[in-house]
Amino acid sequence: MAKKFLYVIAAIIVLVIAAAIVLRVWAQELTALAMVPSAEFEAPSALAQNAYADPAMWYSHPGLATDKDPARWQPGYANDRGLLPTPAEPGPPPFAVFFVHPTSYLDRSNWNAPLDDAEANRVTGIYLRGMASPFNGAQAIWAPRYRQATFGAFLTDQTEAQQALDAAYSDVKQAFAAFVAETEPGTPIVLAGHSQGTLHLLRLLKEDIAGTPLAARVAAVYAVGWPVSIQHDLPALGLPRCSSQNQPGCIMSWSSFAEPADPSPLLETYAGSTGFDGVKRGTSPILCTNPLTGGAESAAPATLNLGTLKPDGDLSNGSLVTAAVPARCDTRGLLLIGDPPEMGRYVLPGNNYHVYDIPLFWANVQADVARRVEAWAKRP
Repeated sequence: MAKKFLYVIAAIIVLVIAAAIVLRVWAQELTALAMVPSAEFEAPSALAQNAYADPAMWYSHPGLATDKDPARWQPGYANDRGLLPTPAEPGPPPFAVFFVHPTSYLDRSNWNAPLDDAEANRVTGIYLRGMASPFNGAQAIWAPRYRQATFGAFLTDQTEAQQALDAAYSDVKQAFAAFVAETEPGTPIVLAGHSQGTLHLLRLLKEDIAGTPLAARVAAVYAVGWPVSIQHDLPALGLPRCSSQNQPGCIMSWSSFAEPADPSPLLETYAGSTGFDGVKRGTSPILCTNPLTGGAESAAPATLNLGTLKPDGDLSNGSLVTAAVPARCDTRGLLLIGDPPEMGRYVLPGNNYHVYDIPLFWANVQADVARRVEAWAKRP
């Protein structure tokens, strides 16, 4: 009996090891199987020409009450510092922010999220509290609802995936046109996004802003959580990388990994993708601007971190912790943050802190945007 029991235990151990190997070797394939829609792509119907004149089409909007606008949330410090101080006058001039949220739709029943999907909208609200709130010094924050591509669209090279992204971009483009039309001419604008939101923001820069008079109004771009090739993408965007804290009209971009980092899935996908110049991105360096130094230096100690937004379990709330995380850009263009900080259960495999790209440097981003808008106002 004892011998049979040991055989059973041994068999279970072998099965567990085999399962672990399968998950490790075919993790991406299994994830794709679970997340990529099997249905044919159905193009969403065109929005009405004046769709974004409706405040209900915006998660954040100047007409929303502060307590109803997730981007207006203001965290406090975990220690006795209380809330962040109100910036001293005169400070930067009034500015407007256009923020494009990341993927919050995980359903595989559609290639694009319905505008009324309750769960996607709930998650988006949480993301905006953590990612758009550093920009709450703006006079106006606009964050549109759009029929985002589902998460599975990023796990396949099927033509339907690009169709879903094109459909999502069409909404973002229309929302941006409404944002510009409603923003006082001459007002500096800040463009910000994360992940899928950054992907659409980059296309917007390339196709609708670069080389136009509107480009002169861009005080800063925060293209976070999506790899930008310095060689194959940046020249087409019409704005330079940020290389100093007081530089206006430039692009900040980073993707965060704790150490030891395993960015192989990201780098493999990046290498096989095509840049804005029509050439494969390959091993070209990724744009990395250190949020602790405003891009001035590639490495910075944790003491320069003015406040990391450490979330609670479901990301719906949190508080700021000073000097929690260092940052340094490596030769590949990844932002390394040292030992894994305790941020919650949403860290991705490979020590990828993608979900926390902006919260890790919340207070620095808030200070950074204020400096750039002020510098924009002072330039000739």
